[in-house]
Amino acid sequence: MSVRPTGQKSLDTDHDMSCELPLIIIPETDVWDIDATSYTDCGHFVDWDRFPSLTQERCSSPAELPQFFKDLKRMAREGQWANNKSLRAEAYNQIIKSIRCRVFTPDATVYHDVSERLFGKGGVNDHPLPDFLEGCLMPVYCLNTRGETAVKKILICIGNQYPDITYCPTLPAVVALLLHFSEDEAECFERACRLISCIDPHKCYVDQSFLAHEASCMTFGDLAKKYCQAGHKFITTNSENPTDIFSDWLMWVFGDLPFEYTIRVFDVFLLEGNKVLYRVALALLKQYRSQVDSEVQDLQLDIQCFVKNIADHISPEKLLEKAFSIRLFSHKEMWLLQMANRKALSQRGITVMQPRQTAHMSVDMMNFNSEIITAQEMRVLWSWIPERFSLYPPALLFSTLEHGYSLQRFYSHCEGSEPTILLIKTTANEVCGAFLSTDWSERKKSCGQVATFFGTGECFVFTVRPEMERYEWVVVKKPEMGKAAPPSPRSRPRSYSHGSRLSPSPKCPSSPTMSSAPSSPSQLSNFLSVPGEVQPGRLSPFLSVRHFQLPSKTASMFMSGNNQGIIIGGGGGQALNIDADLNIGRTEHCETFDNPPLCEENFHVQHLEVWGFQNS
Repeated sequence: MSVRPTGQKSLDTDHDMSCELPLIIIPETDVWDIDATSYTDCGHFVDWDRFPSLTQERCSSPAELPQFFKDLKRMAREGQWANNKSLRAEAYNQIIKSIRCRVFTPDATVYHDVSERLFGKGGVNDHPLPDFLEGCLMPVYCLNTRGETAVKKILICIGNQYPDITYCPTLPAVVALLLHFSEDEAECFERACRLISCIDPHKCYVDQSFLAHEASCMTFGDLAKKYCQAGHKFITTNSENPTDIFSDWLMWVFGDLPFEYTIRVFDVFLLEGNKVLYRVALALLKQYRSQVDSEVQDLQLDIQCFVKNIADHISPEKLLEKAFSIRLFSHKEMWLLQMANRKALSQRGITVMQPRQTAHMSVDMMNFNSEIITAQEMRVLWSWIPERFSLYPPALLFSTLEHGYSLQRFYSHCEGSEPTILLIKTTANEVCGAFLSTDWSERKKSCGQVATFFGTGECFVFTVRPEMERYEWVVVKKPEMGKAAPPSPRSRPRSYSHGSRLSPSPKCPSSPTMSSAPSSPSQLSNFLSVPGEVQPGRLSPFLSVRHFQLPSKTASMFMSGNNQGIIIGGGGGQALNIDADLNIGRTEHCETFDNPPLCEENFHVQHLEVWGFQNS
């Protein structure tokens, strides 16, 4: 990446900030004293016992900051201020002050006013963190308790001043890193706001919407395919969901790297923008591929563990050296790629105002606990279910380990929840299950002892072990089997509980989709009108079976239950049939899902769980 010096170019005439910063001038009379400067108190938020010890190999600190951007960039890349917190703090101050920002960017004075208004009569615990941080990692690095509290206060104040931010997973890390080298909370707040409000063309420090974040993850996948072909191929051939791996790229830098590596990356990031983050993540992927064995059981966790222990493989200096040896796109080309990916995601249903984290983030790898499947396996299942549900974290509704082997207790714990995921582990340690779109209370509408089928075409069955495979409704795979039934004059839209958002899933482009936009203002977002005409290949499984004209009723036997047991799938056999004791089961090929037996045809249940969706 070529960078022109900016020695004679003023800020007012600078129209291309993608490759340079305005001149940083240090008066000749202002000589830096390493041991005594105006920033000697910048470390009172830091737990110095956790702060990494300085290495002797690093060159001695210069006494002052250079005048020209290219010299400052070289100093940052070489780590010349890495063993001088005061010089680094002053460098941060000069760099961030030089960033072109929106006119009304909140400053330290605003922070004093807002924090007094918010926290004057109560503590930080009385205020929730902003919604745009929901599900985001909150790294503290080497901060002490006072520093951790300060980070929360600053984030709450930022949320107060920036109501337009809808999703910003890297902001907690950015604030925590700035606080290490800030004199007080107000200064850290002002610096963070300047990064958020940056208006330099083609440069962005932090993604501020769900759409922008998803586009950056997609962009990293594109860059990995071009600049790290071996790593990209390894991920795509060894992962059920490569997108999940590529989507972790920012957390490699801001969540998994040790502090002494992250802060070195941050030094250069402040000067050169988010292109630095792409470089470092690509260098990490290259290094991982050179060290990894041919077989990895859990690729996502293995990469995370590798990055956390990166010191065993490469020094910060060598990592940055590798990162900057990659001949990457220019800032403008990177920006154009990001915009192209945003457009593609918008067309697939991802919006700026997406209220929740993506499916791969919804399953908490650290806190997920099941007797049947791992968190990684649950993430794969979460990527299969409709997006409007997968945005919510899983919630355990029923477990034979906790509630016993009773069908009535199964019903009592599952009724009122829609949809649900049924998981079964057999005594042969095989795992299978089903995604069930409809509340089990629907079974009560049948008359007599004969169980009737209910549900919608969004139901599917699956296997987890020994192989992961999904079997969708046969009409989804063979849309020629059904056509839209003409709407009845008395028909009315079907209501779905909990205000479900109707948005097409971006994860399965080949799957049938539908528009989430109502055709008129009178249509509510949680109602779906029966279509008068449906284009071939666009039959939505969201519709009830009554919306289709099918050649056989056996193509629509989704789920059924009574006091004798539960049945999933039908027609020529049953995909799953579990008895009233939740003990004995049978699985066969069925016409509804066109599935093979999901495990041994006759099996005994070792564990059974039902999972729902928090706040869905």
